[in-house]
Amino acid sequence: MQIEAIEFSDFRNFHALSFAAAPSLNILTGPNAQGKTNLLEGLGVLLVGRSFRGAKAAEFPRWNSGQPVVIAGALRRGEVTRSLRRVIQPREDGVWAVSGEGCPWARAIAFGWQDMAILNGSPQARRDFLDGFAGKLYPAHLTAWSRYRQIVGRRNRLLQSGLDASEMRASLEPWNEQLVRVGCELLGRRRTAMAALAVEVERLYPTFAGHGHVELQYRGSLGDDSSEDGFYRALERRFRDEVQRGSTLVGPHRDDLVIELDGRDLRSFGSRGQQRLMALALRLAERGPVGEAVGSPPVLLLDDALSELDPRVRSLVLDHVAKAGQVFLTTADPEHGDGGRATWWDVREGYVSARGLAAVRGAA
Repeated sequence: MQIEAIEFSDFRNFHALSFAAAPSLNILTGPNAQGKTNLLEGLGVLLVGRSFRGAKAAEFPRWNSGQPVVIAGALRRGEVTRSLRRVIQPREDGVWAVSGEGCPWARAIAFGWQDMAILNGSPQARRDFLDGFAGKLYPAHLTAWSRYRQIVGRRNRLLQSGLDASEMRASLEPWNEQLVRVGCELLGRRRTAMAALAVEVERLYPTFAGHGHVELQYRGSLGDDSSEDGFYRALERRFRDEVQRGSTLVGPHRDDLVIELDGRDLRSFGSRGQQRLMALALRLAERGPVGEAVGSPPVLLLDDALSELDPRVRSLVLDHVAKAGQVFLTTADPEHGDGGRATWWDVREGYVSARGLAAVRGAA
């Protein structure tokens, strides 16, 4: 899969932009704060309808434009071309929202500075990463995860209601049934997704670093028994603690992903360079399983992925992504050696120009 024609209207610092990207490696260069990351973000919104930076729709409009944001493009897979159009504008209640039909085989894998949280952040960051990956493989996963969070929220309100023990047990029973059913569904997909990811990252990281044994482990709050019966038993064991704390203490929302390098947890023992390379390797490891699941490789959106890596590692990463289908890579360094395999684009003040050519139609 690849993005062909791309058009932005009043998105971030782009007043109007129209260009045709290369089907392979596109390197976006230029000084900081010129629109490189905005361009990647817009491509992500086009493909999946949301920002990989976690930005809200109200943050997308160009400053003082007063106009709806339009992001459009053509996607190609084999002999099939499909047009996509996203419109960002306020609804009747005044809340900005993204509208427009998506494409069932459109996938984007994005890497940015925020992915360092996978290694040094809270368990929530690692759960979000794993659920995001599982959602790319199984679209129903994210729907189930949303439902699970609703169940936990309602169950927590009940735990905080002050009922006596017998009334509490009876009132919790239907919520426990839902928690266990949906929770086990999530756990099954998470573990399958983690197994696929582990195969890829165990190969990629030492390829880039030159050494190192990587192991991923799923650390569940249910212990060794993650069956439905095991889930019920865990809820019974923690019943008094849950009532005392007013919170659901077992389930997928309490789990973690452990990432080890040479038998050591990278959260505690990894250098910043090792953590950054691992975060990048984890994102690149998504590509193979996602491509297999949807029948075409996803588009890679790599924001400043080469910074803080030594020259040898940068060269190896470039070698890898140059063969990874359509890739958009931002960098403030105009001198990265790409061996002539990349199409270079200069991004300055909302304008995009091909290296050595006139500016592509666009205005800030």
